Amino acid sequence: MNYQETTNWLFNQLPMYQLQGATAYKKDLTNTLLLAEHLNHPEKKLKCIHIAGTNGKGSTSHLLASVFQEAGYKVGLYTSPHLKNFRERIKINNEEISEEFVCEFVANNKSFFEANDLSFFEMTVGLAFEYFVKEKTDINIIEVGMGGRLDSTNIITPLVSVITNIGFDHTQFLGNTLESIAFEKAGIIKNNIPVVVGEFTSETKKVFLEKTKETNSDIYFASDLITETYKSALLGDYQVHNKKTVQQTIKLIQTQKQFKISEENIKKGFLNVVKNTGLLGRWQQLNDSPKVICDTAHNSHGLKIVLNQIQNEKFDELHIVLGVVNDKDLNDILPLFPKKAKYYFCKPNISRGLNAKILEENAKKHSLKGKVYNSVSNAYANAIKNSNTNDFIYIGGSTFVVAEVL
Repeated sequence: MNYQETTNWLFNQLPMYQLQGATAYKKDLTNTLLLAEHLNHPEKKLKCIHIAGTNGKGSTSHLLASVFQEAGYKVGLYTSPHLKNFRERIKINNEEISEEFVCEFVANNKSFFEANDLSFFEMTVGLAFEYFVKEKTDINIIEVGMGGRLDSTNIITPLVSVITNIGFDHTQFLGNTLESIAFEKAGIIKNNIPVVVGEFTSETKKVFLEKTKETNSDIYFASDLITETYKSALLGDYQVHNKKTVQQTIKLIQTQKQFKISEENIKKGFLNVVKNTGLLGRWQQLNDSPKVICDTAHNSHGLKIVLNQIQNEKFDELHIVLGVVNDKDLNDILPLFPKKAKYYFCKPNISRGLNAKILEENAKKHSLKGKVYNSVSNAYANAIKNSNTNDFIYIGGSTFVVAEVL
């Protein structure tokens, strides 16, 4: 199969959470462990930093990768979901995995995937680890897909485990209390491996302390330990927490003496993060006048900060292009949105996208008024058409909405 045929097979034959949601989620490591054995345990040949958390995993992962790149290292970066192209998930120093490697990997292992009913995510984890081993990376930044304890990435033993924060998201899989979600994320904590926690609450701190006692791991709460951060190319207000988390993680790496990283490397890593890693969709400006910002925040924890940042902007009128996926708790997020705005409701172009008419009907109950559009691009085009140069346009609600305007 060529690359197009290979990716078509991957997306269509293997259960894929990005497209299907709940039916593709596997709360079990059995398949991943089988795959690891089949591939001769690539995860045991890699030096890694493992990153879990409700929000900020992607930014934290990319900031860490950028810092290591500035220090001259060959850095594997595994993240999800992808915005435009499947190969974004697996990069080395901002170069995406080659089409040839993807085709070869699938061709060599296709019968194993089929015989063992592997999911898309399980396969992709195996692909990433195999690729990083073959390319002899120095360090690998591995982002959890969902949760932690039973996530396919959780077969590694990292140098440091990182948990960015805990909020309400994917509650149908991870539980509907902060403690239960923290328990799932804390599942990435390994025996005698240090842990960095970005943000915490009294409920989640207890869970983390309990787990680290059990694993005999040192724990570092970055928000208490880091008082100053460096400037970054990532301009969202929420990035201050991610920067503190990264700085504390690098401090631990420096004490382990396996890597040489200077303060200058950290400063440059933060400033050059977009250039070094290709990170997209984080308070990203698409236009000047009117000012257009897109952001992938998609749960109450992330949206609160983004919507607050919008209110601090100067503008005449606010236009919001909004779309969500169909498992989103609308009563959790819609009350956060400003009533004084024009809404452009749309459905992201994936099967999991929520019908825009349903979104509009629910928004009305929260006094959010606007029109329904048949696509994200049409909604965005109308927002531009209806705006003056001093207006502000925000595009968000889902990673998949943002993907369509980039």
